Amino acid sequence: MRFVIEHLQKSYETKTVLRDVDFTFESGKIYGLLGRNGAGKTTLFNCLNKDIRTDGGEFRLEVNGEQREVLPDDIGYVLSTPTVPEFLTGREFLKFFMDIHEGTIEDPRPLDVYFDEMNIEPADRDKLMKNYSHGMKNKMQMLINLIARPNILLMDEPLTSLDVVTAEEMKRLLRSLKAGRVTIFSTHLLDLAVDLCDEIVLLSHGQLEAVDKSNLDDQEFKEKIIEALREESHG
Repeated sequence: MRFVIEHLQKSYETKTVLRDVDFTFESGKIYGLLGRNGAGKTTLFNCLNKDIRTDGGEFRLEVNGEQREVLPDDIGYVLSTPTVPEFLTGREFLKFFMDIHEGTIEDPRPLDVYFDEMNIEPADRDKLMKNYSHGMKNKMQMLINLIARPNILLMDEPLTSLDVVTAEEMKRLLRSLKAGRVTIFSTHLLDLAVDLCDEIVLLSHGQLEAVDKSNLDDQEFKEKIIEALREESHG
Protein backbone atom coordinates (compact mmCIF):
# COMPACT_ATOMS: atom_id res chain seq x y z
CA MET A 1 0.00 0.00 0.00
CA ARG A 2 1.15 3.52 -0.78
CA PHE A 3 -0.16 6.89 0.37
CA VAL A 4 0.42 9.45 -2.36
CA ILE A 5 0.28 13.24 -1.94
CA GLU A 6 0.45 15.44 -5.04
CA HIS A 7 0.67 19.24 -5.31
CA LEU A 8 -0.93 19.85 -1.91
CA GLN A 9 -1.22 23.54 -1.05
CA LYS A 10 -2.51 25.53 1.90
CA SER A 11 -2.26 29.22 2.75
CA TYR A 12 -3.67 31.45 5.47
CA GLU A 13 -4.23 34.93 4.01
CA THR A 14 -0.75 36.01 2.88
CA LYS A 15 1.17 33.17 4.59
CA THR A 16 1.83 30.05 2.51
CA VAL A 17 2.15 27.05 4.83
CA LEU A 18 2.17 24.15 2.35
CA ARG A 19 3.71 24.84 -1.03
CA ASP A 20 3.07 22.22 -3.73
CA VAL A 21 3.73 19.23 -1.44
CA ASP A 22 4.58 15.99 -3.26
CA PHE A 23 5.45 12.80 -1.43
CA THR A 24 4.77 9.05 -1.44
CA PHE A 25 4.62 7.10 1.82
CA GLU A 26 4.85 3.30 1.89
CA SER A 27 3.16 0.98 4.36
CA GLY A 28 5.19 -0.87 6.95
CA LYS A 29 7.30 2.15 7.85
CA ILE A 30 7.29 4.86 10.49
CA TYR A 31 8.04 8.23 8.89
CA GLY A 32 9.45 10.96 11.07
CA LEU A 33 8.00 14.28 9.93
CA LEU A 34 10.67 16.67 11.15
CA GLY A 35 10.13 20.42 11.32
CA ARG A 36 10.33 23.38 13.63
CA ASN A 37 7.33 24.44 15.68
CA GLY A 38 5.17 26.42 13.27
CA ALA A 39 6.59 24.78 10.14
CA GLY A 40 3.16 23.42 9.16
CA LYS A 41 3.18 19.86 10.50
CA THR A 42 -0.21 20.18 12.19
CA THR A 43 -1.63 21.99 9.16
CA LEU A 44 -0.50 19.11 6.94
CA PHE A 45 -2.15 16.58 9.25
CA ASN A 46 -5.37 18.60 9.41
CA CYS A 47 -5.47 18.72 5.61
CA LEU A 48 -4.90 14.96 5.33
CA ASN A 49 -7.54 14.33 8.00
CA LYS A 50 -9.89 16.67 6.09
CA ASP A 51 -10.42 18.84 9.16
CA ILE A 52 -9.46 21.83 7.01
CA ARG A 53 -9.76 22.45 3.29
CA THR A 54 -6.73 22.47 1.06
CA ASP A 55 -6.17 25.18 -1.54
CA GLY A 56 -5.13 22.68 -4.16
CA GLY A 57 -3.70 19.25 -4.81
CA GLU A 58 -4.87 15.77 -3.87
CA PHE A 59 -3.96 12.65 -1.94
CA ARG A 60 -4.97 9.03 -2.41
CA LEU A 61 -4.28 5.43 -1.49
CA GLU A 62 -2.80 2.90 -3.88
CA VAL A 63 -3.67 -0.66 -2.87
CA ASN A 64 -2.55 -3.61 -5.01
CA GLY A 65 -2.03 -1.28 -7.95
CA GLU A 66 -5.53 0.25 -7.65
CA GLN A 67 -6.02 3.90 -6.72
CA ARG A 68 -8.81 5.08 -4.46
CA GLU A 69 -9.93 8.01 -2.34
CA VAL A 70 -8.81 8.26 1.27
CA LEU A 71 -11.88 7.57 3.42
CA PRO A 72 -12.46 8.71 7.04
CA ASP A 73 -11.94 5.17 8.37
CA ASP A 74 -8.53 5.04 6.66
CA ILE A 75 -7.08 7.66 8.99
CA GLY A 76 -6.28 7.57 12.68
CA TYR A 77 -5.15 10.81 14.31
CA VAL A 78 -3.33 11.02 17.65
CA LEU A 79 -3.20 14.60 18.89
CA SER A 80 -0.36 16.12 20.91
CA THR A 81 -2.96 17.22 23.48
CA PRO A 82 -5.20 14.18 23.89
CA THR A 83 -8.94 14.72 23.77
CA VAL A 84 -11.09 12.09 25.49
CA PRO A 85 -14.64 12.17 26.94
CA GLU A 86 -13.70 12.88 30.53
CA PHE A 87 -17.17 12.03 31.89
CA LEU A 88 -16.58 8.35 31.02
CA THR A 89 -14.32 5.81 32.64
CA GLY A 90 -11.63 4.20 30.52
CA ARG A 91 -13.66 0.98 30.38
CA GLU A 92 -16.89 2.79 29.41
CA PHE A 93 -15.09 4.69 26.65
CA LEU A 94 -13.50 1.56 25.25
CA LYS A 95 -16.78 -0.38 25.35
CA PHE A 96 -18.61 2.51 23.65
CA PHE A 97 -15.97 2.64 20.89
CA MET A 98 -16.19 -1.09 20.27
CA ASP A 99 -19.99 -1.06 20.30
CA ILE A 100 -20.29 1.66 17.65
CA HIS A 101 -17.67 -0.10 15.48
CA GLU A 102 -19.17 -3.56 15.92
CA GLY A 103 -18.69 -5.61 12.76
CA THR A 104 -15.75 -3.55 11.51
CA ILE A 105 -13.17 -4.42 14.19
CA GLU A 106 -10.94 -7.30 13.18
CA ASP A 107 -10.56 -10.04 15.77
CA PRO A 108 -12.25 -8.21 18.70
CA ARG A 109 -10.95 -9.25 22.11
CA PRO A 110 -12.04 -8.71 25.73
CA LEU A 111 -11.54 -5.16 27.00
CA ASP A 112 -9.01 -6.19 29.62
CA VAL A 113 -6.78 -7.75 26.98
CA TYR A 114 -6.50 -4.33 25.29
CA PHE A 115 -5.84 -2.60 28.61
CA ASP A 116 -3.09 -5.13 29.34
CA GLU A 117 -1.45 -4.42 25.97
CA MET A 118 -1.28 -0.71 26.85
CA ASN A 119 0.00 -1.37 30.39
CA ILE A 120 -3.03 0.36 31.90
CA GLU A 121 -3.33 -0.83 35.47
CA PRO A 122 -6.57 -2.60 36.57
CA ALA A 123 -7.22 0.11 39.17
CA ASP A 124 -7.20 2.80 36.47
CA ARG A 125 -9.58 1.12 34.04
CA ASP A 126 -12.72 2.10 35.96
CA LYS A 127 -11.65 5.62 36.88
CA LEU A 128 -13.17 8.66 35.19
CA MET A 129 -10.83 9.83 32.45
CA LYS A 130 -10.94 13.37 33.81
CA ASN A 131 -8.67 12.00 36.55
CA TYR A 132 -6.22 10.50 34.05
CA SER A 133 -2.77 11.98 33.57
CA HIS A 134 -1.71 13.36 30.19
CA GLY A 135 0.15 10.11 29.52
CA MET A 136 -2.88 7.98 30.40
CA LYS A 137 -5.13 9.98 28.09
CA ASN A 138 -2.52 9.57 25.38
CA LYS A 139 -2.54 5.82 25.95
CA MET A 140 -6.32 5.79 25.48
CA GLN A 141 -5.92 7.62 22.16
CA MET A 142 -3.38 5.03 21.10
CA LEU A 143 -5.56 2.18 22.29
CA ILE A 144 -8.42 3.27 20.02
CA ASN A 145 -6.06 3.24 17.05
CA LEU A 146 -4.68 -0.14 18.06
CA ILE A 147 -8.22 -1.51 17.87
CA ALA A 148 -9.33 0.36 14.74
CA ARG A 149 -6.15 -0.44 12.76
CA PRO A 150 -6.37 2.51 10.33
CA ASN A 151 -4.39 2.39 7.09
CA ILE A 152 -2.80 5.75 7.89
CA LEU A 153 -1.82 6.76 11.41
CA LEU A 154 -1.02 10.45 11.93
CA MET A 155 0.73 11.31 15.19
CA ASP A 156 1.18 14.97 16.07
CA GLU A 157 4.10 15.20 18.55
CA PRO A 158 2.46 12.65 20.89
CA LEU A 159 5.55 11.91 23.01
CA THR A 160 6.65 15.47 23.73
CA SER A 161 5.24 15.80 27.25
CA LEU A 162 5.32 12.17 28.39
CA ASP A 163 7.55 10.81 31.11
CA VAL A 164 10.47 8.60 30.06
CA VAL A 165 8.81 5.27 30.92
CA THR A 166 5.53 6.06 29.13
CA ALA A 167 7.39 7.44 26.10
CA GLU A 168 9.40 4.21 25.80
CA GLU A 169 6.19 2.17 26.08
CA MET A 170 4.63 4.24 23.29
CA LYS A 171 7.67 3.81 21.04
CA ARG A 172 7.56 0.05 21.57
CA LEU A 173 3.86 0.00 20.70
CA LEU A 174 4.35 2.10 17.57
CA ARG A 175 7.03 -0.25 16.29
CA SER A 176 4.69 -3.21 16.88
CA LEU A 177 1.84 -1.48 14.99
CA LYS A 178 3.68 -0.33 11.87
CA ALA A 179 3.17 -3.45 9.71
CA GLY A 180 0.51 -2.98 7.04
CA ARG A 181 0.00 0.74 7.57
CA VAL A 182 1.59 4.12 6.96
CA THR A 183 2.64 5.81 10.21
CA ILE A 184 3.62 9.49 10.09
CA PHE A 185 5.06 10.79 13.33
CA SER A 186 5.62 14.52 13.56
CA THR A 187 8.28 15.96 15.84
CA HIS A 188 10.68 18.88 16.17
CA LEU A 189 13.22 16.63 17.94
CA LEU A 190 15.85 15.23 15.57
CA ASP A 191 17.18 12.59 18.00
CA LEU A 192 13.67 11.23 18.62
CA ALA A 193 13.03 10.96 14.88
CA VAL A 194 16.32 9.12 14.36
CA ASP A 195 15.62 6.73 17.26
CA LEU A 196 12.03 5.81 16.38
CA CYS A 197 11.52 6.23 12.65
CA ASP A 198 12.46 4.19 9.59
CA GLU A 199 12.47 7.22 7.32
CA ILE A 200 12.99 10.93 7.97
CA VAL A 201 11.04 13.58 6.05
CA LEU A 202 11.89 17.24 6.46
CA LEU A 203 9.11 19.84 6.26
CA SER A 204 10.86 23.06 5.35
CA HIS A 205 9.60 26.14 3.47
CA GLY A 206 6.27 24.42 2.90
CA GLN A 207 7.64 21.34 1.14
CA LEU A 208 8.54 17.75 2.07
CA GLU A 209 12.00 16.37 1.43
CA ALA A 210 13.31 12.90 2.26
CA VAL A 211 16.48 12.76 4.35
CA ASP A 212 18.96 9.89 4.02
CA LYS A 213 18.86 8.45 7.52
CA SER A 214 22.23 6.73 7.09
CA ASN A 215 23.85 10.15 7.02
CA LEU A 216 22.41 11.15 10.38
CA ASP A 217 25.24 9.48 12.25
CA ASP A 218 27.48 12.14 10.75
CA GLN A 219 27.56 15.21 12.99
CA GLU A 220 28.22 17.55 10.07
CA PHE A 221 25.14 16.23 8.27
CA LYS A 222 23.06 16.65 11.43
CA GLU A 223 24.23 20.24 11.66
CA LYS A 224 23.09 20.86 8.07
CA ILE A 225 19.62 19.59 8.97
CA ILE A 226 19.53 21.82 12.05
CA GLU A 227 20.68 24.77 9.96
CA ALA A 228 17.89 24.10 7.43
CA LEU A 229 15.37 24.13 10.26
CA ARG A 230 16.89 27.31 11.64
CA GLU A 231 16.56 28.99 8.23
CA GLU A 232 12.92 27.90 8.16
CA SER A 233 12.24 29.95 11.30
CA HIS A 234 13.60 33.06 9.59
CA GLY A 235 12.06 32.41 6.18
